[in-house]
Amino acid sequence: MMSPKDSVKLDEQPARWPALVGGGLMNVALGTYYAWSVYVPALEREFHWTRTQTSLVATIDMVFLASSFLVAGMLQDRIGPRAVATIGGLMYSAGLFLASYSQSLTMLYLTWGVMVGIGLGFGYLAPITVGSKWFPNHRGLVNGLAIGIFAAGSGIFGPIAGKLVEGIGWRATWQLYAGIFFVFTMVGAYLMKDPPAGYQAPLSSSKAVNKPKSHHLDVPTSQVLQTPMFYALWFAYALGTTAGTMVISQLVPFARASGFSAQNAAFAITVGAVGSAAGRFLSGWMSDHFGRVFTLRSIIVLSMLATPSLYVFRETALLFYILLFVVYYCYGTQLSVYTALTGDFYGTKYLATNYGTLLLAWGFAGVMGPLIGARVFVVTGTYQYAFFGSAVLACAALALLSIVKPPAAAVVRQPT
Repeated sequence: MMSPKDSVKLDEQPARWPALVGGGLMNVALGTYYAWSVYVPALEREFHWTRTQTSLVATIDMVFLASSFLVAGMLQDRIGPRAVATIGGLMYSAGLFLASYSQSLTMLYLTWGVMVGIGLGFGYLAPITVGSKWFPNHRGLVNGLAIGIFAAGSGIFGPIAGKLVEGIGWRATWQLYAGIFFVFTMVGAYLMKDPPAGYQAPLSSSKAVNKPKSHHLDVPTSQVLQTPMFYALWFAYALGTTAGTMVISQLVPFARASGFSAQNAAFAITVGAVGSAAGRFLSGWMSDHFGRVFTLRSIIVLSMLATPSLYVFRETALLFYILLFVVYYCYGTQLSVYTALTGDFYGTKYLATNYGTLLLAWGFAGVMGPLIGARVFVVTGTYQYAFFGSAVLACAALALLSIVKPPAAAVVRQPT
């Protein structure tokens, strides 16, 4: 039983805002990696690399983000979120700085791919887990805010990067960003701290009828992996996010091929970032009130319609930007809501490793999306089949989500 001195009284609540500020600083820096496509034209001109070769950088990033997220989750219980976030910030900044000296694909893959990817995985973890512990009654909203800021990073720094590349070159741009992001991530990491023992969050005043209910289980990952429902979630996550990762990895080249100028193609990154951030934040809030699974099902249906439509109406500027916003919104929603859903289904005690295992599905999408987009374009000279094919994958994700339901306390053994 917890002693009185270890308990945190309701009238002596510690400040919760540092977790949000720290997470925001971390994520706005880390999320800039989404603007990778800004640099693709300059790199291909200088080194004559193919679209498939440059697209592999985004794939490596996402694979190492997903895999290192799981490793970081295992370490966080031992060394704490501040240390894990510090490692993430250092790896991310160092990888970006060293990438500026790249003279070969191997060097680029090892720095911007492996090092930046590991930094992303370690840095992405703390804002999610720490925020969920400080705000358990608003998990969808808080996760949506943290992950939404992650998406916003590319919208803020992406267009600036486009202008910097034209003015000072891609090498100097990466060096400048490495310094800025080092400051952001170190300050953010310092603010990453779990609640004290015995902490109880203020009760939520929301009276929404359909508000998701936490099952008050803390299920270790070893038991989670024994439940068939987890694998339905895993494959639904992988298939549902493939459309987003494909569009993200090919956005600037796709926009240019659709007749947009370099400036308008760069603006598309901002539109996409705003859409992704909006999806993460607004859908996270919606899922608090209308249910996680319901929100996911609705968004997948929207993605099935929006992604092929983006290709069909690619040459009409207004429709292009609107549909691009929707595609990114659907993609961002999934990253936010699946995070909160994992906490609802399996508790927050093991959230780092439970969601880390689920996030490997997003890493799978990080391989499939860019690969589909690049390879289809190289073979056919068009993105048509990739965009329409992503709708088929979304349909399969919807079928899996139709059978998903919360685990019953009687079925999942509560750990002692």
